[in-house]
Amino acid sequence: MKLHIALGRAFRLRCPRCGTGALFRGFLRMHDACASCALDFRQEAGYYVGAMWLNYGATALTGIAGGTLMLGRVSAPVLVTSLSAWGLVFPILFSHHSRAIWLAGELWLRSKTTEPGP
Repeated sequence: MKLHIALGRAFRLRCPRCGTGALFRGFLRMHDACASCALDFRQEAGYYVGAMWLNYGATALTGIAGGTLMLGRVSAPVLVTSLSAWGLVFPILFSHHSRAIWLAGELWLRSKTTEPGP
């Protein structure tokens, strides 16, 4: 499996193995398995903690970049309010994608350790 294919499927919130099945049903619920290829999305306890770190990192990096771009162009209260709102809203909106990216990356790494050599 190629990493760019798995990540492309993850950004579309599709199964990283087949690209067909949806990862989520509704806003708060993840499917137990892919409807197309039966890839199990339920992992051991704590599996998606890495996705939370990914979400945190993406929030911090984009917030720092946005704050740096706005620095000196807007007043301090506007800057603080904008970055606070970003820090509250972005992680919620990106949470599905961070889980999908984490799953795709792990599946890609697993395929590298199980595929025969060149």
